[in-house]
Amino acid sequence: MSEWTLRLHGVGNAAAVALGSAMATIEREGRPWLTIDCGAEGLTAYQARYGESPRALFITHAHLDHVGGFERLFVDAYFDAARCGRTVVYVPAPLVPLLHRRVADYPNVLAEGGANFWDAFRLVPVGEGFWHDGMRLDVFPVRHHWPDTAFGLRLRGSVVWTGDTRPIPEMLACHADAGEVIAHDCGLHGNPSHSGIDDLEREYPRGLLDRCLLYHYASPEDGAALAARGYRVGQPGEGIALAEPTARRAEPWNG
Repeated sequence: MSEWTLRLHGVGNAAAVALGSAMATIEREGRPWLTIDCGAEGLTAYQARYGESPRALFITHAHLDHVGGFERLFVDAYFDAARCGRTVVYVPAPLVPLLHRRVADYPNVLAEGGANFWDAFRLVPVGEGFWHDGMRLDVFPVRHHWPDTAFGLRLRGSVVWTGDTRPIPEMLACHADAGEVIAHDCGLHGNPSHSGIDDLEREYPRGLLDRCLLYHYASPEDGAALAARGYRVGQPGEGIALAEPTARRAEPWNG
């Protein structure tokens, strides 16, 4: 049994409520290790599975189907003395002002005052990579709406999560070159901000397509149509076994 798993909490696009908002957790030995995004339906699925809210998150972009769970997450963290200020949120630096305006810029986060939204969290702006639990993860820009507003994540040798994106062959040539499972935005039909299967077939070599796990599709019927074309399609609640990461690990400090 693999020590590492990618757990899919939701696999749908913004309109596919029944499939859940696109959100996943990298598990280690069956426990949450790092969660990707925090949509409303995805957070509900997370809490149902683990019996608590996420303790460490990476945010791909600030659209509400990916960050709409933050108000509930604030309440859970702020009113838990053991967790307040300890829920770590890794955010690509260009996203910090966008995320703040989306979820935190409200006159009084508590009616009685005295609290700032980010008091509940440990916000960590990140660049091309960051350290989590002694392991280095890579961050890279993707193509979604506007430059520097959406980012993907790589745990080298194990998994790549594209987030919402058009095809990014140059990024995956660099950031998915170690046999990783590639969780990729893909619907049956593409549009100016999301990939369709025809886009992926045009842009990616067969070997890379064979490693893709498709998510962010519009309906169960569309998912079935993608599967009928020979692709692996993610399902809500599914766990995908991952290879042991080959990411750089922190060396013990000798002082």
